[in-house]
Amino acid sequence: MRPPVILAIIGALVTGPAHAQLFGGDDVARKQIAEQSKRLDDLRQQNEALAARLARIEESLRSQASSNPALELAQQLELIRQELSQLRGQMEVLGNDVQMSAKRQRDMYVDLDSRLKRFEQPGATGGAPPSAPAAAGAPAAVAGVTPPGPGAAPPPAEASAYDAAQGQRRIGNYQGAIAGFQNFIAQYPRSQLAPRAQYWIGDSYYNLRDFKNAIANQQKLIATWPDSATVPDALLNIASCQLELGDTAAAKKTMGSLVTRYPATEAAEKAKRRLATLK
Repeated sequence: MRPPVILAIIGALVTGPAHAQLFGGDDVARKQIAEQSKRLDDLRQQNEALAARLARIEESLRSQASSNPALELAQQLELIRQELSQLRGQMEVLGNDVQMSAKRQRDMYVDLDSRLKRFEQPGATGGAPPSAPAAAGAPAAVAGVTPPGPGAAPPPAEASAYDAAQGQRRIGNYQGAIAGFQNFIAQYPRSQLAPRAQYWIGDSYYNLRDFKNAIANQQKLIATWPDSATVPDALLNIASCQLELGDTAAAKKTMGSLVTRYPATEAAEKAKRRLATLK
């Protein structure tokens, strides 16, 4: 065997295990790195998947809080329930007040209507209130107007026109009643029913809740027919209007004047009762 060949064989035998050991270790390391890289990639993919899932959940929560119709409807319904509960309480209180006011108003008008009908009967006079009878020969309140003598009944035409206007008032047609009574006064200014017609004009405005016009027309009655038995009722109606307008001080003053000037009248008695409740 030739020396070079022998030397080559010996070198291969010597270096063979070391070379195998070196390159064998490198393969293991590369394998471990590859496995770790794969694991890292897997973890990275899982992280990305979790992040995407979390983003979807957050978006869903935001959508439910801001744009979910069912959630918004539930919130609105709860607010409406609270408002309805408050409104029911207010309506109950207001309903009781309205019923009491309506009863008082019905009682007042039934009483007033019956009293005024007594004045409107044949034989009744339209002069001074019961507490202050007019002196014999006293001048008429309206210039140039001669009041009818005691016991005189209104002529049929006057009575018919007055009753027609009253009919409109009784059915609740207050605008029609105002027009009817105004026409009556224009046509029969000397009628003993004229002061009552003027009163019902103011009363009709009161029922229309036009309190300023109601006051103005009752003041016209007082100025034009200061000796009329209807003046106390006109003052009471003015006080009612002032209360409706929220001017309690003025209403108290008006009722105080009514009680002082016409103490024996039923209107004064009503004013006393009202003043007692306002104290």
